[in-house]
Amino acid sequence: MRLYTWVEFQMKSILFGCRMCGNCVLQETAFICPMTCPKGLRNGPCGGSTPESCSADPSRPCTWYLIYERAERMGRLDRLLEILPPVDGRQAGHEAILDVFRHAREHDTGPRLSMVFKPAEFAEAWDQLFYEIRQPDWWEGDDQYHPPAYDEPVSQLETDLKAGRFTVTSEIAPPLSVNQTGLRRKMNLLKGLVTAANFTDNASATPRMSSLATSVICLEEGLEPVLQLQSRDRDRYAIEAEAMGAAALGIRNILCLSGDHLSLGPGPTPRPVQNDMDAIQMLWMLRRMRDEGKYLDGRAIKTRPSFFLGAAASPYAAIPRYEAIRTEKKVNAGAQFLQTQPIFDVNRFADWLEAIEQRHLFGKVHILAGIVPLKSARAAHFMAEQVPGVVIPDDILRRMDDAADPQEEGVAIALEILEAMKATPGLSGVHIMAVHWEEIVPRLLEESGLEREPIPAS
Repeated sequence: MRLYTWVEFQMKSILFGCRMCGNCVLQETAFICPMTCPKGLRNGPCGGSTPESCSADPSRPCTWYLIYERAERMGRLDRLLEILPPVDGRQAGHEAILDVFRHAREHDTGPRLSMVFKPAEFAEAWDQLFYEIRQPDWWEGDDQYHPPAYDEPVSQLETDLKAGRFTVTSEIAPPLSVNQTGLRRKMNLLKGLVTAANFTDNASATPRMSSLATSVICLEEGLEPVLQLQSRDRDRYAIEAEAMGAAALGIRNILCLSGDHLSLGPGPTPRPVQNDMDAIQMLWMLRRMRDEGKYLDGRAIKTRPSFFLGAAASPYAAIPRYEAIRTEKKVNAGAQFLQTQPIFDVNRFADWLEAIEQRHLFGKVHILAGIVPLKSARAAHFMAEQVPGVVIPDDILRRMDDAADPQEEGVAIALEILEAMKATPGLSGVHIMAVHWEEIVPRLLEESGLEREPIPAS
């Protein structure tokens, strides 16, 4: 058996770049192994990759762009909507081809010799066999939309969005120290102006006070938090535990993220490892914990958690029709709201929204457009050149370069984009990311006419 496993590995590594994860999904990824992605993402690209290169390793192309392009040539693009499971570590290093024959024999399934001259019947039996193998009982992924199994909103954010209000959320970067004075001041600055505040989770792979701790402090100050939970630093067990703990502490809004690659961190960097889960898998798992009352391993949850689940969206990361597939997977998996990367190119953002509308996602998810007020020309160029997934048009960069007062010019640009977002059909609100410049948020809301008291939760 060891000899056979070695032979299978050699053959598949040459043909597909196989890593011998033991959980083969080549049938659904156009016969390109998703484990060749540096992050190990099995359900689509991260928000920072581009058609030119991988965000984690610019010397190579993005694995998922290669998958999209080949799947499109094969006429199998919509097959990429299936929510693929995370790797089962018990299978790692084991042969996969023999498992196909074992499963077919034990479950009396798969194509038969009698189907050779019946192509449609053969293909259906073939697809069913591989679906059963790649979708174990503990996962049961599919390509369907799963609406939440509850009716009453569980948070103020969900209340405002369901009421149809143009909703404003904002973002606060957790402090580098344990001093809470500045953190609480920022919370009180935004309280009553925004519906909820996000707290980043080691963004750019840079350690800070945890999102969970800052979310609890936010609750103490009377402002509703959005807990950001990224999977880069956590395996499935840690994600389940942290989400359950957050629910027990009264945190209802969770933004599920794959996380920035370790290479963006300040160093010395940890040993590079692939994500145990991606954001789509996290959404699938947390939705089932909430709606079906069970852990990933099948254990029952007697008192189910209350989650309002969100995800990030990257309108500029991929060409719109590819990015729309990734967005639809997030919505199908359980995302109820999306907060986008910063919007500067309004026309390209409109192209993404059109692709979203063509996939019939309006009405299934609330979209909040990301707004970043630029504080300096240096900050603008840094975002344009160094932050994955951010696109700033040249005319905006020139305006910041030529401005006598860059801060005022940054505010003017932000107000222009806010006005454009207010007039954009399909949007449910905006997410203002004035990181380390939170004091500008009240002015932006006042001058844009978005300064309103929240609708009381029922």
